[in-house]
Amino acid sequence: MLKLTIERAHLLKALKHTQSIVERRQTIPILSNVLIETGPDGIVIRATDNEIEIVEKVPATITEAGSLTVPAHRLCDIVSRLPEGAQISLTLAENNQLSLTSGRAKFSLATLPTDGFPTMVQENMPFTFTVAGSDLLGLIGKTSFAVSTEETRYNLNGIYLHEKAGDSPRLTAVATDGHRLASAYIPLPEGAAGMPGVIIPRKTIGEISKLASESDTEISISLSANQIRFHLGDVVLASRLIDGTYPEYEKVIPASNDKVLEADSAVLSDVIERVSVVSEKSRGIKLSIKNNLIQVTAAAADEGSAEDELDAAYTGEDLEIGFNFRYLLDILGQIKGGTVQLLMNDSVSPVILKDTTDANALYVLMPMRV
Repeated sequence: MLKLTIERAHLLKALKHTQSIVERRQTIPILSNVLIETGPDGIVIRATDNEIEIVEKVPATITEAGSLTVPAHRLCDIVSRLPEGAQISLTLAENNQLSLTSGRAKFSLATLPTDGFPTMVQENMPFTFTVAGSDLLGLIGKTSFAVSTEETRYNLNGIYLHEKAGDSPRLTAVATDGHRLASAYIPLPEGAAGMPGVIIPRKTIGEISKLASESDTEISISLSANQIRFHLGDVVLASRLIDGTYPEYEKVIPASNDKVLEADSAVLSDVIERVSVVSEKSRGIKLSIKNNLIQVTAAAADEGSAEDELDAAYTGEDLEIGFNFRYLLDILGQIKGGTVQLLMNDSVSPVILKDTTDANALYVLMPMRV
């Protein structure tokens, strides 16, 4: 019938991992629940939305073995409001209500039968490799901002993770929304050679980012052409992959941009932030580059105009080029080394942006007519 005792901190941590996977408004009631099953050393908590599944082992003292499903958000809300250090008793009563007691507090929650709870079919995963959590976070952090949010372009709604062969094989992550592109890589881990290129959905990217940021453990990644699994200690996150073909992104990376501009990324960001106040609707700003100086201007008929400037190092002919300031700021936010390098050709061709201290990342931004 299930009866157990568990520490609040252990239960709360696992429940929080399920909260953004389980949608609050579900047309299928069972998907609003988490499945709790007892095991030899505690319990296993499972949640899914039929696209992503998280399974986590949690230590607990088991009195009677059993299983149940219970509303995920309601249970998490209750546990989060109990005092730190609390011991929680969970009992499945004969009326199929979950009885939760802690100190003087008592709660009763409706449950649903476990036989209706869906589980993700486990495919054979022919490729398995291990990466440091910091490396995975780096790949995601440098690229995820460029993932498309247009549902009609479903094949761009995720990060394209693939092997890039060569003298120094790489595990490469790419994201683009058609206006900007972000690419980053790490050395190819052992076991990843020959892997298929896969598109990891945006929601999955967010979930694994949160899990990886909580732990400094290495992450084991297993994948097939249709599924990917991440193993982080006692947590396993599995996800379907986007079924689609990623565009040949390398074709949009220019190879002959010979006008080189280097500037302090933080100063450039500050200038753009100030000037863009008058172009919130159009989002357009213009960079006029000459004599080692960048003049940043913005103008809108119904909002006004603004200009500011900063020093820079520049080799090339005078150039005026416009950008969507939000896209440019997103990229500048990834420049951790202090100096951003822009490789340009003319006012209408794609621009390459690099962090001068990070050779493992590259960004491409399309100009905007201003």
